[in-house]
Amino acid sequence: MSNPRNNGQLIGRLANDPKVFENKDGSKKVLFTVFTDRAYTNAQNQRDSDAVPVEAFVRAQTQGLGPYANIHKGDLVAVGYTLRMDRYSRGGEQVFDLKVISEDITFLEPRSVTQARLNERVQNAEARNQDLQAQAPAPVEVAAPAVARASAVDEQLPFPTA
Repeated sequence: MSNPRNNGQLIGRLANDPKVFENKDGSKKVLFTVFTDRAYTNAQNQRDSDAVPVEAFVRAQTQGLGPYANIHKGDLVAVGYTLRMDRYSRGGEQVFDLKVISEDITFLEPRSVTQARLNERVQNAEARNQDLQAQAPAPVEVAAPAVARASAVDEQLPFPTA
């Protein structure tokens, strides 16, 4: 991290799979949310957590998404970040937007655990899909409309009909 005064680390689980947006120059913007626990408990002796939105940038020279290609919903990660204040005008009004920018990411679980979680999600999705297909009504066969021929009209045509 370049600035020792503007950095930190989030430790938590991913709320969803990351969303990837490709920029015109070939670089990519990766958005994901990390649920991180607070350092204290509430009156009911429970630990609350916060959903922290994080942005990451992948250079155009990097193959794929780099380390962000391997993160999925539920993974336990440590995200090294810097804070950035974006300032812009919207509708004539100044907007200040504080962003958490990922500098690096560390996986805190073995790959076997994350793969097992991902495989379970795939199996559950396939089972739901099969259940929905079984509940779907059977396709209705529609017969082609019968073509009625009038013999009086056939006799008046100057050419033979099949």
